[in-house]
Amino acid sequence: MPNEQKDKKASWLWYLLLLIPFIATLWPPFYAGAEPTLAGMPYFYWYQFLWVIISAVLTAVVYFATKQK
Repeated sequence: MPNEQKDKKASWLWYLLLLIPFIATLWPPFYAGAEPTLAGMPYFYWYQFLWVIISAVLTAVVYFATKQK
């Protein structure tokens, strides 16, 4: 029984990774600018696009880490 509680607590901590993209995009004045550009794309756009990709990777990591065996 103690192992089940320990596993539940460990899997709950994986979900904290999902907060990272939320916090990174929460405050638009941080990334509301044109510089630096990436391949001609203003910072405002590529920063958010980068977080879409990072969010997908983090979601996959959390999914596989918390998947029931």
